Formats: sequence, C-alpha cells, structure tokens
Amino acid sequence: MSTHIKSTVEELVRPFLDENGFELVDIEYVKEGGNWFLRVYVDKEGGIDIDDCGRISEYLSARLDEKDPIEAAYFLEVSSPGAERPLKKAQDFHKAVGDYVFLTTYEPVDGLKEFEGTLASFDEETVVVEIGKKKHSIPYTKVASARLAIQF
Repeated sequence: MSTHIKSTVEELVRPFLDENGFELVDIEYVKEGGNWFLRVYVDKEGGIDIDDCGRISEYLSARLDEKDPIEAAYFLEVSSPGAERPLKKAQDFHKAVGDYVFLTTYEPVDGLKEFEGTLASFDEETVVVEIGKKKHSIPYTKVASARLAIQF
C-alpha cells in the first residue's frame, strides 16, 4: 500500500515540481506513534526555503483532496532533505562525487559495514569511498543506505 501511495503522490506532484525547477528527493508514508505522515522531500539549485515548501504543500494538498488516494488521516509535510541529504538514486550518487558521505552496506566490504569519507567515484556498478588515503570499492548492489555527511 505504501508503494502505491508514494507512486500516486509522485504522479500528482511531479508536474508542479518540474515546471518550477524543483527536484523530488524522496517520499515517505510512515506511521509514527498513532499518526500517519506523508513526507515529501524536495530540493532545487541553491536550496529551497519555507515559501517554496508552502507553495508545494498547497499545490499537493489540493491535488490530494481531488484524488483522495489515502484513506487514513495523515499529516502532510513538505521539506528540504537537509544538509545530510539521502542518496537514493544513481543520479544522486553521480551528483555527490567529490562530496563527503556516509554509507552502510548489507554485508561487510573490506571488513567494514560503515564508510564515511569522500565519494571518489561512481560508475553505476561500484561506489568508491576514500577514507584517508585508502579507497574502498563497494558494489552498488551492496549499499544499504547512503547520505551526504557533515565533516567535522
């Protein structure tokens, strides 16, 4: 059900986002406590602000009211993915080459399941993370999660 809702929401919001230069980063439909949340994460070149989130929220809320694809009561949240933006699609990895990242794997690679360093390269099959002077080649299929990270 969650996958159907996410694809329906994407179908409803995508034209507005494309027309206005926004990038859809992720959609979540999750239950937390006793409440359902529909979260839409959006970005654009130079970042988004509260006014952008408000415009997107108003547009999407109206489309959701028309189509009514979600039976349960829920809270709609539209926001930036933040400084530690998730890397979900191959396109996200390509854009993040040269950036500092944190990623986890389904199984150990080079004896590790967590990698934090610079994303040195990505070729759709292999993610290369440089930690210090050592480069770790991680099969893309073994990446469980990845995000940009703040380097301290």
